[in-house]
Amino acid sequence: MALRKPISYQWRLFIPLVAMLWFIIIALALFQYEREKTYRTQRVNDELRLINSRIIASYDQDIDLAPFMNFIAKYYENSVLNGIRVSIYDERGELLYCVGTPIPRYTSENLPPELADATQKGAGTAFRRSDENDKDNPYYYFGARTSSDGKIYVHTAMPYTLSLAQSMSVDESLWIIIIALAAIVSVIAYFTTRYLGKNVSLLHDFANRAANDKDFNIDDDFPHDELGDISRQIISLYREKMEANERSEREHRIAIKATEEKISVTKQLTNNINHELKTPVGVIKGYLDTIADHPEMDEASRTRFIGKAQEHMERLCNMLNDLSTITRLEEGGSGVMRERVDFHELVFNVAAELKNINLTNGIKFTFDIPLDCYVVGNYNLLYGMLINLIRNADFHSHGTDCGIKIVKQNSREYVFSFYDNGNGVEEEHLPHLFDRFYRIDKGRSRKVGGTGLGLPIVKNTINVLGGYIRVQNYKPHGLEFRFSLMKWTANPNKQK
Repeated sequence: MALRKPISYQWRLFIPLVAMLWFIIIALALFQYEREKTYRTQRVNDELRLINSRIIASYDQDIDLAPFMNFIAKYYENSVLNGIRVSIYDERGELLYCVGTPIPRYTSENLPPELADATQKGAGTAFRRSDENDKDNPYYYFGARTSSDGKIYVHTAMPYTLSLAQSMSVDESLWIIIIALAAIVSVIAYFTTRYLGKNVSLLHDFANRAANDKDFNIDDDFPHDELGDISRQIISLYREKMEANERSEREHRIAIKATEEKISVTKQLTNNINHELKTPVGVIKGYLDTIADHPEMDEASRTRFIGKAQEHMERLCNMLNDLSTITRLEEGGSGVMRERVDFHELVFNVAAELKNINLTNGIKFTFDIPLDCYVVGNYNLLYGMLINLIRNADFHSHGTDCGIKIVKQNSREYVFSFYDNGNGVEEEHLPHLFDRFYRIDKGRSRKVGGTGLGLPIVKNTINVLGGYIRVQNYKPHGLEFRFSLMKWTANPNKQK
C-alpha cells in the first residue's frame, strides 16, 4: 500500500488559518446581520411607538385628536409606512378615531400580544397576521399603547408590504463586502503562509539532499527574516561540519599514506641496512676464515688479510656511527641544542684539519666566508655536515677542487653554496641523492669506502636547524649543494 504524500507545511498552515479567519468573518457577519436586522426592526417599532406616544400625549394635553390623525395620514403617505392603520378606542371599546381601515376591537378573552402587553406594561408590539385563521391575510406589525388614565388605547398596524420589507432587510452589499473581505483575507493568508513555508520547504529539501547526496549544491535562497537567518545559520553549521569532515578525511588519508610510506621506508631501510651490513661482515668473515683454515700461511699474506679485515671493520664502524647520527637527527631533532656558531671559524678549522688528512683523491678545499658570520646551529653537527660534503666530493665528483661560499643573505638567513668542479650528476639521479644508501655507481661507492648515509645526514642536519637544502648541477661542470642557515640575532627568543 503506497503511502500518501504528506501535506506540505504551507498548506498545514494555510488551511487552519483560513478556516479560523473564515469562522471569525462569518461570526462577525452574522452578528452584524442580526444587529442590522434588529436595528431596522427597532426603527419601525420606534415609529409605531412614536405615533402612539404622540397620540397619547395629545390626549393627555386635551388637544383635539382629529387634526393630528389627519396629519399622520398625510405625513406617512409617501413613506415606507404608507398604509399605516391607527385606531383609537375608549375604555368601553368604542372607536373614537382611525386612520385607514379600522383595526378590529378585541375582548378581554382574546387580546392579541401587543394589547396584552399594553394592558400590563402600558405599551406593546407584535409581528403577526391580522387574522391567524386567514392565511391569505398579510403579516402586520402591530403596536398598542394605553393612556395614563386608562380611558383610551391606541392600536396601530403596519402592513408588511414590499417597500417595508426592503427597508427592514439587510442590504445585499453587506454580503458582497463580506465575501470580498473573505477572499482578500484568503489571498493574504495564502501568500503569508507561502512566504513562511518557503523556509521550511527549502530546509526540508536541503535535509533530503544532504541525506542522499553529500556533493549537492546548497542554494542559499532564504528570505531575509528571523526564520531565514536561522535557516542560513543551519546551512552555515552544515557547511562547517562538512568542511571539518573533509579536512578530517583528508588528514586521515594523509596520515594513512604517511604511515604506509613510513612503513615502506622503514622496510626499505631495513633491507638496505641488512644488505650493507652483510657485505663488510661477509668480507671480514672470509678473511678471518681463510687465516684460521691456513695456519701455514706466510706472514706477509696473513698481515695483508688482517689489514683488509681491519679496513672493512672500519667501514662497518663508520656505517653504524652514521646510522646512529641520522636516527638521532630524525627522532630527536627538537632536542638538539642550538647555539651561536661562528661559521667562518668553523669552516676555517675544517680547512686546517683537511691539511692533516689524506683524502682519497686529494681534492682541494677553498672557502669564501666573511668574518662575523654567525648562524644558529650546533657546532658538531655543522662540522660533521661539512666534512660529509667534502668527502662526498672527494669520493664521487672526479674533480680537483671543491669549496663553499655565501651566495645571498637577508635579514633572517644566509644562503651558502657548496660546489665542486667534477663531472656532475645526471638529472635523473638528483632527486634521489639524499636517499639513504643511494649510490649512482654502487660498486665504486663501496670500493672507495662510502657508507651511503653521508648526504642523508647533511640533509637532516640542515632540516633540524631550520634551513633548507637543494642540489643541482654546477655550471660549467660539477655539482652544487645550496643550503640555508638562520642568522643569529641579538634576541635569542626569536631563534626557532
